[in-house]
Amino acid sequence: MAKLTTLVAVICVGMIMPVLAANYKIDPMHTNARFTLDHFATSSNVGGFYNLNGEVHYDASAKTGFVDISIPLTSLNTGRKIFDEHLLGKDFFNVGKYPTMRFVSKQWVFSKNGKVRAVLGQLTMLGQTKQVKLKANKFNCYHNALTSSEVCGGDFEGIIDRSEWGLNHFLAEIPASRFVKLNIQVEAVKQ
Repeated sequence: MAKLTTLVAVICVGMIMPVLAANYKIDPMHTNARFTLDHFATSSNVGGFYNLNGEVHYDASAKTGFVDISIPLTSLNTGRKIFDEHLLGKDFFNVGKYPTMRFVSKQWVFSKNGKVRAVLGQLTMLGQTKQVKLKANKFNCYHNALTSSEVCGGDFEGIIDRSEWGLNHFLAEIPASRFVKLNIQVEAVKQ
């Protein structure tokens, strides 16, 4: 009986202990960057980038984090091939010259109780790097029984002014499209 009690106590402590510092690899199956922007003050255009890759370093006890994510622009999907091709062209993402975007954050914001609240980082797009703040709507770590691995991740959102990166096409005609809402889903597997 004493051995069983000890075993249960060890399991319970393991379940409630904060995640120790670790390196994680981005899981492309559970990581994407989606966007929404105004379309002539009538509706919204939406799309997303998939097959993202990169790394995360997360230390819950020290309340620190680091993320470096590469976003392949050719993975763009708006649900309309002709619109994808237009956005990937020279008027917008100019994928021939700039095939990837990159987000790097060394500054994570934590609440007093240790929850991730936001990440502040640098988004490089069209060869220009600007600061971006992404609010964490949720962040969690769990044990994935299917892969027998620890996974951490969350949902993040933010708004950027696309003109800061030189994405100015149609701004005179559609001023409200200047601001782009970002929704980022990230999961990373402990290495």
